[in-house]
Amino acid sequence: MIMASRNVWYIRSNFLFGSRCWMIRYSAEIFLKSISCRPFNVKCDNKNTQPLKNEDLLNNLLTMGVDIDMAKRRQPGVFNRVVTNEQHLKMFLLSKGASDKMIGSIISRYPRAITRTPESLSKRWGLWRKIMTSDLEIVNILERSPESFFRSNNNLNLENNIKFLSSVGLTHKCLCRLLTSAPRTFANTLKLNKQMIEFLQQVCLSLGHNSPTDFVRKIISKNPSILIQSTKRVNRNIEFLQSTFNLNKEELLLLICGPGAGLLDLSNDYAKKTYKNIKEKLGSLGCTDEDIQKFVLSYPNMIFLSEKKFNDKIDFLIEEKISISQIIKNPRIMDSSINTLKTRIKELVHAGYDLSTSNIALLSWCQKRYKVKLEKLNGLKSAGGLLQCNDT
Repeated sequence: MIMASRNVWYIRSNFLFGSRCWMIRYSAEIFLKSISCRPFNVKCDNKNTQPLKNEDLLNNLLTMGVDIDMAKRRQPGVFNRVVTNEQHLKMFLLSKGASDKMIGSIISRYPRAITRTPESLSKRWGLWRKIMTSDLEIVNILERSPESFFRSNNNLNLENNIKFLSSVGLTHKCLCRLLTSAPRTFANTLKLNKQMIEFLQQVCLSLGHNSPTDFVRKIISKNPSILIQSTKRVNRNIEFLQSTFNLNKEELLLLICGPGAGLLDLSNDYAKKTYKNIKEKLGSLGCTDEDIQKFVLSYPNMIFLSEKKFNDKIDFLIEEKISISQIIKNPRIMDSSINTLKTRIKELVHAGYDLSTSNIALLSWCQKRYKVKLEKLNGLKSAGGLLQCNDT
């Protein structure tokens, strides 16, 4: 029942006849028997009516610095929960080294974290600590990807996955890398992880490798996210690489255990589409099929580039008087953004470096190595200028 105050004008719909009428409340108490209520929600027939919110929960989250709008967009159902554990979560994470700001960000991006019970949270943390070397490492993962820790509360599944992956030869270091780079691996069902490991072992044997354990460890170290892919996708990509580049078993083995391991994650259609674009673009510039295959195999990650990004980079380099033969010999420059390429080309030209006749590999060097080289070039230019001044 809802108690109404006196002397309030209002419109009430007649549910039986669909009519409306004005009413004035003169009595001190009018009881509307047709409406039921509960502490934090009112169930209404009107689908557009928003339920009242749990004010205590909202106040707690606001105090913790949570972005309520973001949290509602991501997981609105959390706000209808009768029981939540936001205060315990905050105290627990603070005890592990998280900051207030970090906790607010974690809950904003993954509100379901506040539904985990203290017992489940403590148990899960203990399982992660068997792999990670410190609490701070786990905190850093939560800050980067809160879903990885809170997505599942099935601690038995986590424990079984850890035991299984250890049993197939993954070292402590490898398990650490999985938790850091692809934590969703441990949210997989044990059955899914077993299917992928068994599939990879079969691939290993089919390619003539006699150590499935070593093969699995190598491919996971190069591509930690492979365990969250489907065996169908990985198999189709292996077939694509073998048929497209005419690889024998040994060459295919080296590729998927090395620089091409990441390609196994791609959509097969996307891989085919981007490689077709690479062939068409480079072919239009006079490259042979053999040149193109060597170019891609020497740096397979360029298949990740969209058609537009690849074409724009090639066009930009050509406009800067860098020949296609130079690009083919230095495929890693395709990994640099156009802005980085623009900046470096401008700096090198200013330093007197002739890119049309010199090695362009430095366009793809790491920033530290590039800066050292640039300083040397500028130093040589300055020294040359001083010599000319002395001569005159």
